[in-house]
Amino acid sequence: MSGWELFFEAAIKAVAVFALVLVTVIILVWFERKVVADMQNRLGPMRAGPWGILQTIADGVKLIFKEPVVPRKVEYALYMVAPIAALVPAILIFMVIPIGEPFTLGDRVINLAGADLNIGLLYILAMSSVAVYAVVLAGWASGSKYPLLGSVRASAQMISYEAAMGLALVPVVMFTGTTSMSKIVDAQAGDFLGFLGVWNIILIPSFIIFFISGVAETNRAPFDLVEAENEIVGGYHTEYSGFRFALFFLAEYANIFNISAITVTLFLGGWHGPNFGAPDWIAWALPIFWFMAKSFMLVFVFVWIRASLPRMRYDQLMAFGWKKLIPVSLLWIVLSSVAIAVRRLGLPWT
Repeated sequence: MSGWELFFEAAIKAVAVFALVLVTVIILVWFERKVVADMQNRLGPMRAGPWGILQTIADGVKLIFKEPVVPRKVEYALYMVAPIAALVPAILIFMVIPIGEPFTLGDRVINLAGADLNIGLLYILAMSSVAVYAVVLAGWASGSKYPLLGSVRASAQMISYEAAMGLALVPVVMFTGTTSMSKIVDAQAGDFLGFLGVWNIILIPSFIIFFISGVAETNRAPFDLVEAENEIVGGYHTEYSGFRFALFFLAEYANIFNISAITVTLFLGGWHGPNFGAPDWIAWALPIFWFMAKSFMLVFVFVWIRASLPRMRYDQLMAFGWKKLIPVSLLWIVLSSVAIAVRRLGLPWT
């Protein structure tokens, strides 16, 4: 394959990933508004388009044309870079998530992922760590104490829950023997009716710890202390308006879908699912359908949590991460290591 062919393939995948993330975010915002409205016995968006499906687009157009107000005391360069630095890692994370079964085109195998890295899991952890810099830069560069307080909270919160998230993934890597996202999905292949025997959901503590940490990483309720409006107005993006604020908004919802998609890939079999004997012209799309269906199932859990649980106090949030999740993660690593060793090597006295 020539260098130009590789370049065009990579460019097409990059554009496709960006478009998919953008469209998914638009759907997700509408989905959250509708679900929360139903849970709270309200109508929710209903005027812009059928069932209010165009409300998110209308909000986006409004933010694009809204006047961007820049406070006097900002560090201008960092102030402008922060929204971009928030969105770019969210898109780059999705680049390594396989959304469907690889297919053959001529003599080439095309993977339905932006990039198939053999260290995909480590890449995701690295990108999620980079995302915190955008929040810190936004708060510090705004030249106001309220955004600064929100950014300081963000750095402490994200570092705390990234530790628990990383520890929760250690048993997954030991169980599958790889850090490649596509190979982790392949390791979960098998009979759908016997999925409990092949999906990584059998590592239930890892699944629970990872998902809780993911909710905290995305600054969602009940962990949304980074932008607690009753204490710090709006958090790190208080001094942002117009399109710059929209970039933070896009990044937050893109990360919600990213966490859901990563959880599906690591624990729920990825794109694997039954094909029910479907003909070939339908069967090729079923893996994508199963991946999206599982991901939106977890997005629904995000929304359900937001509509159900009150916001924690900050001391409760930090104590929960350091005194509960991290010790449980360490204990689970020890127990799972013993279990995996016995499974592969057998009992020492047999």
